[in-house]
Amino acid sequence: MAHGDGKLTQELDPSDHGPRDACGVFGVWAPGEEVSKLTYFALYALQHRGQESAGIAVGNGENLLVYKDMGLVSQVFDESTLNTLVGNVAVGHTRYSTTGASEWQNAQPTLGATPAGTVALGHNGNLTNTEDLLALVRERVGGAVGELRYGNTTDTALITALFGSYAGRTLEEAAAEALAEVKGAFSLVFCDETTLYAARDPQGVRPLVLGRLERGWVVASETAALDIVGASFVREVEPGELVTVDAQGLRSRRFATAEPKGCLFEFVYLARPDTHISGRSVHETRVEIGRRLAKEHPVEADLVIPVPESGTPAAVGYAEASGIPYGMGLVKNSYVGRTFIQPSQTLRQLGIRLKLNPLREIVGGKRLVVVDDSIVRGNTQRALVRMLREAGAAEVHVRISSPPVKWPCFYGIDFASRAELIANGLSAEEICRSIGADSLAYVELDTLIETTTVAKNDLCRACFDGIYPIEPPVAANSALDQPALPGMPARPQGEGCESPDRDALDDAVRLGDPNDGLTTLASSGGAANALRHP
Repeated sequence: MAHGDGKLTQELDPSDHGPRDACGVFGVWAPGEEVSKLTYFALYALQHRGQESAGIAVGNGENLLVYKDMGLVSQVFDESTLNTLVGNVAVGHTRYSTTGASEWQNAQPTLGATPAGTVALGHNGNLTNTEDLLALVRERVGGAVGELRYGNTTDTALITALFGSYAGRTLEEAAAEALAEVKGAFSLVFCDETTLYAARDPQGVRPLVLGRLERGWVVASETAALDIVGASFVREVEPGELVTVDAQGLRSRRFATAEPKGCLFEFVYLARPDTHISGRSVHETRVEIGRRLAKEHPVEADLVIPVPESGTPAAVGYAEASGIPYGMGLVKNSYVGRTFIQPSQTLRQLGIRLKLNPLREIVGGKRLVVVDDSIVRGNTQRALVRMLREAGAAEVHVRISSPPVKWPCFYGIDFASRAELIANGLSAEEICRSIGADSLAYVELDTLIETTTVAKNDLCRACFDGIYPIEPPVAANSALDQPALPGMPARPQGEGCESPDRDALDDAVRLGDPNDGLTTLASSGGAANALRHP
């Protein structure tokens, strides 16, 4: 079976890619159903959240069967493989490594021994206290445990090892105690041989939802995955909640007080448009952002075009509110994804043309409004503007449906260090000149927040305003990046979807700097009626 090598992504050049989320997770408890195939289809729906590796673990009452490998979901699994994964409970994971090459050792779900059996765990997010947790695991059971001893350098493997360090506890009890010690962003799905579990960090940074099947339950990163498997949406897993599903039914317990800080960037880019977050349609939110953007930053133009696909809903809203016709001026190649060759210099010179190509008959001679979701480094927009001008565009006005990205994310999004973020050191006018556009404007932060209908204090906006709801790690390197555990090899900086980019902490982001936002950590009260049993 052919597998993706993880060396050439749809962005073509690994050093110049858009925002990427760490992972997608899914879990199902459904006796009598083909749980591995339900998980496969759900992971297919979550493929946008991770494209480096995929894995499924199935519990059959006596054993856990696990299959994981590098590549896309469709590359990793086939019919014969899925037919061998038979059981009543399953968890699945699709993963992105933040930068550089990914490794099989870091593919998920991770496996670990517990006093009561075995656990398989999938994680979306980043932890911020890995050094403390590693010391705790060493103190209790030593470093050479679980997948840590075999070269897994993710904090997911560390969580799995932590679960196994509570002697005399059931997995449910161990998880509740362990998660109270864990800091950072984590949406978890895990299972043993018989039972499904799901948990979300006290801030609820990364999404996680609960759904109902006719004969079972599911949990997923997004509601779109529920739709794919025919599950009805029940509710979101609450921040600080641990959900357990077994033959006795569904039960819930709280391991921490809820202090909601959902990721604002999910609304902008990460989530599928057919997903709902906090009861709000992501598609409608993005269309409304476009409407607001048109009112805040109007321009005389002949045509509004999106940068497909992420810019499409906002472009529709911009055209609607401005009265400027909407058109498809760029065609996207849907098959650029994973390939089996390295990105040579020749391919890099092709750049964005391999992914997007202009319709010269549409854009030629036109004053264009080009709507995109975000600008990170600016390289893609610079190439895009140049390409549109070469295709004959008279003017190119860029409109962005999010505020300037000025701060790195420590909670599961692969944003660059502050030094690489173009908005960190340049004004909108300077960025406009840098990318060669006739004008550039971003939606205002407060406007973006209003369109989500979520209270400002319940959202993490750190990538936009530098106010981190969970204190970032102070060390420049994670403990898991070092060869500290027996048998653990040194790890390239930044590799692995659960290890955050900490370059910004070297110089540009320092605790104690009154201008960096880190000294004012946002907080809020717990959600009312946080535990609601379906």
